[in-house]
Amino acid sequence: MVKVEVLGMILAGGQGSRLYPLTAKRAKPAVPFGAKYRIIDFVLNNFVNSGIYAIYVLTQYKAQSLTEHIQRYWRFGAFLEDHFILLVPAQMYRYEELGPVWYRGTADAIYQNLHLVQNHAPQAVAIFGGDHIFKMNVRHMVEYHYEKRADITIAAYPVPVAEAGRFGVLQVDEEWRITEFQEKPKTPKPLPTKPHLALASMGNYIFRTEALFELLEADARDEASSHDFGKDVIPRALKEGYRVYAYDFHRNPIPGQEGPNLYWRDVGTLDAYFEASMDLVKVIPEFDLFNPEWPLRTANLFSPPAKFVHETGERVGRALNSLLAGGVIVSGGTVRESVLFRRVRVNSYSLVERSVLFDDVEVGRYCRIRNAIIDKNVKIPPHTEIGYDLEADRARGFTVTPEGVVVVPKGYRF
Repeated sequence: MVKVEVLGMILAGGQGSRLYPLTAKRAKPAVPFGAKYRIIDFVLNNFVNSGIYAIYVLTQYKAQSLTEHIQRYWRFGAFLEDHFILLVPAQMYRYEELGPVWYRGTADAIYQNLHLVQNHAPQAVAIFGGDHIFKMNVRHMVEYHYEKRADITIAAYPVPVAEAGRFGVLQVDEEWRITEFQEKPKTPKPLPTKPHLALASMGNYIFRTEALFELLEADARDEASSHDFGKDVIPRALKEGYRVYAYDFHRNPIPGQEGPNLYWRDVGTLDAYFEASMDLVKVIPEFDLFNPEWPLRTANLFSPPAKFVHETGERVGRALNSLLAGGVIVSGGTVRESVLFRRVRVNSYSLVERSVLFDDVEVGRYCRIRNAIIDKNVKIPPHTEIGYDLEADRARGFTVTPEGVVVVPKGYRF
């Protein structure tokens, strides 16, 4: 195989159990987001927009939807050997050594595929998660990694101390070399200069290739290890004196975007997913989908334009502060602060507000829907209310989140 300078590896095998029922039939990175995308599209765009074109996507749980999406819509063509986006299913490649085991952790997922790294002999390996919403010029982080002569560089983001227990928490010196790493601590250590904030790992890493091999092979021999980058590999690297640096995500420059790069969301829960979706419909959104200098590619399904019809009395088709994909028809209803995916239809006298409707949802006449996520292929009968009586929603079998968001599963029949 052809050599590449930077090899991208995306960890896309997570179950996403906290996003259930959206992950009942799909992996977390395949969950739709932002009217036309899937979550994994954002990290793929980050690599491609950064000039990193050799990319492996490691899959495991409920991968069919994700597999079809990438195979159909993320292809470079057949003529450039160093331009590829390839799926790598869990396949027990090290069966003789490990026995019949699937990926045992994030580090083990890479370890079981080190032969792919070896084939390309890269100078650096960029290992990123496939389940966050953010923009990142990965090339800028790679150059920082080279400048620091680092063995490992970890993308870092300041979060409130109260929320830091969900992440790996870093302590750094004045050169941003990491001096201490806490994995999901109960009492996170704050930043010395900002006691209300802690420096969190984003779970995105650049490794010097030789260091990656050394650390993963040592981790594989450790029977006490859980084979996770945050729990095991990073602490081992610090203990053994590897040069481990933090990269300040806020310094990351995005072409066409003014000001610091501040937006990063781990949409690991239904409420976090809903909040990130509502971020998109603000008048001036924190996360801009419309920057022509940082294109966001996804499936091109050749949908027709969105359409609004009727303008008689109260029967007016309109959408306010919302995102609508191709093929949406608002027929005499009102959509407010919502995200509508392809071919959604909202019929006369209905109101949809602060909601996310996936592909092929049909809202009958005189419906009222608020604070809801409705998965694909749901036909809502006339006069139905969702999000107004949470006990009635629970009685129907819908999931109701701690923040009161109602989630209707894919294909639900009333």
